[in-house]
Amino acid sequence: MEPLCPNFDLLPTSLSQKFNLVPSYPCKILSSNHRFITRNLRLFVRAPACRPSSTRNSLQINPSPFESRRATSCLSKDTRADSLFNKGDSERTYGSLIRSIARGVFGVSAAAAVVFGICCNSPALGESVTVAFPVSRAHEVNTVQKTLVEAWGLIKETFVDPTFNNQDWDLKLQQTMVEMFPLRSADAAYNKISTMLSSLGDPFTRIISPKEYQSFRIGSDGNLQGVGLFISVEPKTGHLVVLSCVEGSPAARAGIHEGDELIEINGERLDGIDSEVAAQKLRGHVGTTVTLKLHSNEDSESNACFKEVKISRDYIRLSPISSAIIPHRTPDGRLAKTGYVKLSAFSQTAATDMENAIKEMESNGVQSYILDLRNNPGGLVKAGLDAAQIWLDGDETLVNTIDRDGNMLPINMFDGHAVTHDPLVVLVNEESASTSEILAGALHDNGRAILVGHKTFGKGKIQSVTELHDGSALFVTVAKYLSPALHDIDQVGITPDVQCSTDMLNSPREYLSKDKQSTISHLEEDSCVVVAEHELDIQESKGTAS
Repeated sequence: MEPLCPNFDLLPTSLSQKFNLVPSYPCKILSSNHRFITRNLRLFVRAPACRPSSTRNSLQINPSPFESRRATSCLSKDTRADSLFNKGDSERTYGSLIRSIARGVFGVSAAAAVVFGICCNSPALGESVTVAFPVSRAHEVNTVQKTLVEAWGLIKETFVDPTFNNQDWDLKLQQTMVEMFPLRSADAAYNKISTMLSSLGDPFTRIISPKEYQSFRIGSDGNLQGVGLFISVEPKTGHLVVLSCVEGSPAARAGIHEGDELIEINGERLDGIDSEVAAQKLRGHVGTTVTLKLHSNEDSESNACFKEVKISRDYIRLSPISSAIIPHRTPDGRLAKTGYVKLSAFSQTAATDMENAIKEMESNGVQSYILDLRNNPGGLVKAGLDAAQIWLDGDETLVNTIDRDGNMLPINMFDGHAVTHDPLVVLVNEESASTSEILAGALHDNGRAILVGHKTFGKGKIQSVTELHDGSALFVTVAKYLSPALHDIDQVGITPDVQCSTDMLNSPREYLSKDKQSTISHLEEDSCVVVAEHELDIQESKGTAS
């Protein structure tokens, strides 16, 4: 599946001339310097860096749109970008870039050289600068060499530490290229890229394979084409079993149940096949069919234990939201309704799904809310900012960003209107990270929510994500962030207002897919939920709801 445009570069207007704040993917149709208002947040859309276009032994790398006044010829597909710096800045930046590249040039024979052209459309510099490097005779290694230069250029443009962990980044490219030259396998060559990136001292700046990137996109997009099965290898038997079916999916309609063992896909036995390979076989274009043979535990007669079903693939929407209404008695004896919202990840659909869930609970008379961010590792920054606006009014600061030059700039709402003003408690724990911490900090520091749980993970960095020419993807840390109250989160975390017992901190995510009554019963046994309900009662008794 090819998403239309998984993400945008999102910036408040004041930040639009600085850097990307969230993952950016090559998009088929995207024009730059257009401002959009989405859920009352000022957003800036900029075309991401183009992919290299290779002809024979040449590779063109576009200059950063931050560095060129009219860097239009280098943009991929239908994208275009205009200057984000003035002419003087452009000339100074390019002069430095060219001098640094020139230092890394070394000669090789024409038969073993590849020329990398640095596209240069600055008014002051109209010609390309060429740099010669040794070309591997192994085709697959040569492909990775191009990926290396592409990754190196993106790091040079956007990495949050302009000293590159106190090293000469141009020399690092030269060294890595020389080390890669004698290799004979793509895997070994990719390891050299990973080693180069590890020298930056930032574990979040990394490269992932095309296969890993496709899985990442499914998680961030929230959509795929398939049958709607979650499968896993059972450790004791090694068999592939069904963990669950997406509600309303083709698999659910076909009568497949949790615990069913997957035996064959389209007549092919699955012995020894891992879950990821099997999942790839289940995916496919909408309208195509797949035949599954399963062993069901529901039938008692042995002859009826095996069944074969033919399923037509469809679009599968993976919602990161689970919700329930918890009835409870207030201290004065009234029966109250608390809305419970579990957010498992910040995908593209997270904020919209959350808003829909809250509106539905509002119509059912819910008077307070628990937002559960426990075990949520983060995701798209845009989704976190959009989610914050569901609960906040006005022009509140959602997060403060710090760019590679040390400039701190706030991201503010613009004339926001909350969906609800009912009391709110946010649950967090040690696995609440990144965008979870941005959202928790925004709600807490703006006086909108009380935090209950344990101290959060402590990831105060933001990455951009760029798909490279070979289908792999590069994650680059492009900014740091502080909470609205200027609290440093990185490697520190957020300490909640109220802690709950450590033996009950596990999120009830495993049983949220079961029937509603079972879900409510389990939530009532969760000590953190109980503590949250108590805090909501205190808020209501004091009249402190915003």
